[in-house]
Amino acid sequence: MNKIKLSPTLEISRFVAGFWRLKEWEMSSRDVLTYIENLLETGITTFDHADIYGNYECEGLFGEALKLKPELRSLMQLVTKCGIVQKYDPLLKKKFQYYDIGYEHIIESVNKSLKNFNTDYIDLLLIHRSDPLMNPEETARAFADLKSSGKVLNFGVSNFTISDFEMLNKFCDEKLITNQVEISPYDLEHFANGNISFFLKEGIHPMAWSPLAGGKLIHPADEESRRIHKVLSEMAERLHIESVDILVYAWLLRHPAGIIPVLGTGKIERVRQAVKALQIDLTTEDWFKIYEAGLGHRVP
Repeated sequence: MNKIKLSPTLEISRFVAGFWRLKEWEMSSRDVLTYIENLLETGITTFDHADIYGNYECEGLFGEALKLKPELRSLMQLVTKCGIVQKYDPLLKKKFQYYDIGYEHIIESVNKSLKNFNTDYIDLLLIHRSDPLMNPEETARAFADLKSSGKVLNFGVSNFTISDFEMLNKFCDEKLITNQVEISPYDLEHFANGNISFFLKEGIHPMAWSPLAGGKLIHPADEESRRIHKVLSEMAERLHIESVDILVYAWLLRHPAGIIPVLGTGKIERVRQAVKALQIDLTTEDWFKIYEAGLGHRVP
């Protein structure tokens, strides 16, 4: 599998394996290790996490598996995120969520992630969400200290607008190298808000979370997903592509921005299915048919 270069020091696999639902997969450490090994065999070497995934438990579950075969660490790129805080409020008797990308929280979060992963460095740290209370000088200072200590090698963001990306980037010594956003035929927000054009202008390769719209493009759940699924199904049959998910990934890969799909499955068969998209080169006409299905109307 070809790599895609995000920075002078970081190349990642063309697909990224996401571990948001690792806890739900109910795998033993040995099962997780086997899954990691199978992913590496397919050519997927980049693994996406966040501190809060699985109620703060997914990083640790992954790390326990990695302890069984620590030599695999050098074969992979670990991505994790921080900035979303979830706490139980005894007065409200429910969880309360807020953002914190101040210096202390970022440093504390990274130190916990390093311990969870049983490693001494993270290849790429992402700020999970833009913070309306963001002090970019504090965030940038945390990045600088993490870089100088060798704890984090590269930095990026997730779910950022163009203005927030540019604002934080201005304060950083180490420039932000990616933005992980939701992109799929079901969710075209970042075509509409200018982010995709911004990525192309800046030479930034975005990561696409939820590329199958949480499964809606496979199992339609509303009018929009049924409309898109119909177009995908008909096109897959015409092009002799065995499943619509392969076609969706091919649609993402076709874009010149170098979109990197994040796969959210715990089933290696689904992963092997996904990477078949690397062999498909959609025509411009077919790409636009899927795009129009997402829009719900013809382009002007």
